[in-house]
Amino acid sequence: MPRVALLSNPRSTGNRSILPRVRSFCARHKDIFHYEVEHVSQIGAAMRTIARVQPKVLIINGGDGTVQAALTEMFNGGHFGDTPPPVAVLPNGKTNLIAYDLGAGGDPIAALERVLELARSDLDPHIVRRELISLSDGTPTGKKVIGMFLGGAGLADTMLFCRHNIYPLGLPNGFAHFLTFFAALLAIVIGITAKFLPPRPSPVSVLLPKQSFRGRFAVLMVTTLDRMLLNDRFSPSHGSNGALSMVLVEQRRGSVLRVILAAVRGRLGRLTDPGVHIQRSEEIHIEGEESNVILDGELFQTRRGRPIVLKSTAPMPFLRLAA
Repeated sequence: MPRVALLSNPRSTGNRSILPRVRSFCARHKDIFHYEVEHVSQIGAAMRTIARVQPKVLIINGGDGTVQAALTEMFNGGHFGDTPPPVAVLPNGKTNLIAYDLGAGGDPIAALERVLELARSDLDPHIVRRELISLSDGTPTGKKVIGMFLGGAGLADTMLFCRHNIYPLGLPNGFAHFLTFFAALLAIVIGITAKFLPPRPSPVSVLLPKQSFRGRFAVLMVTTLDRMLLNDRFSPSHGSNGALSMVLVEQRRGSVLRVILAAVRGRLGRLTDPGVHIQRSEEIHIEGEESNVILDGELFQTRRGRPIVLKSTAPMPFLRLAA
């Protein structure tokens, strides 16, 4: 019986170059069950098949959007009952935030070898349980989409600017992200709008159970991840308890610069600034007139009278690859 199930999305950006190596690796290791999907709509069928295999570990080989779709199907589909296998994520795609948080950096084949090594031994010391973000329109019948990182307001606009204006240039991912960051910072510092810069964020309201904020925000970030790209351990020290960690930065030049400096120094969770709001919560409502929100690569928009509602889920098991 296969110890490991591997779900691959060949259309993921990273898989265009590494998938032949992944297929070759799986062909040499019979305890890996490899299932490929051509579209996220096929992930439901993939999960039903993988559940019959009963793997010790489920590996997702794709970008953050593929991971989000797989987690959503696991959460809503109930294919594994009350005992889903721990999830491991190969470093792939353009951002790899989820893989990075779980300690899977560098070469995807090396990460795959590490997962297989752990699956042949006692997994318990390497399993971590994480709450996830459940996104819905707040109605009882609304579909719940599951993810781990959400960007909204100016951050979402900047991510879309990168997706539509910078990625098509064919630049290396690291340089594309740097160029996007520089353009966004330039727009805030100079205070101008232009076609070659991200747009000025629209007004948005962010409501927590005991607090609310309204205005134009350069950054709206909600996550259940522990590790971020600039801040190795992201742990807000302000606000009430809750699995959702939120960073809200007003469209102020000084506040944005201080957030960047604090993030580089690894002190974002302890920053005190009137234009920066760092909170923990179990529920967050985002309201606005067609304000963009991106959850692990998938775009959503608020509508008048239809806020986006974020809640934390019950913990799910994940496999941490770092020693």
